[in-house]
Amino acid sequence: MIGLVDCNNFYVSCERVFQPRLEGLPVGVMSNNDGCVIARSNELKALGVEMGTPAFELQQWVNQGRIHLLSSNYELYGDMSARVREVLEEFSAGVEPYSIDEMFVRFDGFDAATTQALARTLYRNVRQFTGIPVCVGVAPTRTLAKLANRAAKKLPEFQGVCVMHDDGDDTRRLLERTALGDVWGVGRRLVERLAIQGIQTAWDLCQADPKAIRRRYSVTLERTVRELQGTPCIELNDAAEPRQRIMTSRSFGRLTGELSDLQDAIRQHAQRGAEKLRQQDSHARAVLVFLKTNRHRPDLPQYSPSVVVELPEPTDDSRPILAAAQQGLEAIYRRGYRFMKAGVMLLDLVDANREQLSLLDTPEREAQRERDHKLMAALDELNGKMGKGTVRLGVPRKNAAWHLRCAHRTPRWTTQWQELRKVKA
Repeated sequence: MIGLVDCNNFYVSCERVFQPRLEGLPVGVMSNNDGCVIARSNELKALGVEMGTPAFELQQWVNQGRIHLLSSNYELYGDMSARVREVLEEFSAGVEPYSIDEMFVRFDGFDAATTQALARTLYRNVRQFTGIPVCVGVAPTRTLAKLANRAAKKLPEFQGVCVMHDDGDDTRRLLERTALGDVWGVGRRLVERLAIQGIQTAWDLCQADPKAIRRRYSVTLERTVRELQGTPCIELNDAAEPRQRIMTSRSFGRLTGELSDLQDAIRQHAQRGAEKLRQQDSHARAVLVFLKTNRHRPDLPQYSPSVVVELPEPTDDSRPILAAAQQGLEAIYRRGYRFMKAGVMLLDLVDANREQLSLLDTPEREAQRERDHKLMAALDELNGKMGKGTVRLGVPRKNAAWHLRCAHRTPRWTTQWQELRKVKA
């Protein structure tokens, strides 16, 4: 059996843990640059506010005190997600994060009664130890666990916990009342094609012939059918597996055409990418730099270039990566355009421990490489202890155009005060 633990209204719940006054009030969390609503409390949903609603359309309600909108605080959300995972790992060694607010948990080796009791324990303990409300769905496969979790969240009779068995009558009734579009991995276009065959519910799809589905549609949909029938076919990617490329980018707080603004942004993205590179023990062979204008502004000239700069040798050192990124920016920058986004992607990654060295390397070059490695390790250690960005290459200007708008961001409750205590100590 596999369980799915899903945090309810996660971003809003994280804010409420440290601001109890927000309990019971309509609360929303906005996207980067305070653009639109990306998370809603149940109270805000009840007012008819849809996901993706532009924040400026709600400003009158904010001014009247009817609703509360907060800037996104991803450092807080990431830390709270890690805390939820720690609680789950106390009960199962098989915890697989699926997203920042969803985690699969192994329930192998338990009978039905024990599984139900353990699921209920997870439901209580996560709320007790982290303050985050969750719903728990348990089933023989990940696709069924997704449906079980949805039932636990939507149907009051389950009281936040739903355990499904592939051969149970309760499972059949649940599949019969589940629309096809609510099945994990079945998109809108696929729903339309399947409807022509008379397949309109999760139960209809469960009763289909997997081989026929594969011939007519795809092997992916075949796996979904088999999962609905209780046969595990979907495995998540290993979370510890190194990524093949590393992207760092972000939209600007306001449009800018100033080269100095773009240089600051590219410098920050390149340094952050190098940090991620070292965290997964990889080296990069090339750096891609890109810029984007706002395609939704037809009144402005459009120009969204990119360029790849090859590094002299595979490296995880911030300095040559930053130099290559700045070189790429200089190659593609053109005056007369107002950009809304810039980014850096590290390409052609190789395992740092399996790097093939040159036969022409000298002892001096080996010693220099070792000093570079120690320097980067010291930089990462200082930033880890004193807070991200404490030590960096170059000093960014305050209130630059590329900085995000975040006028309503709360403190990083779980990390900021901890950093201050370390400094005082």
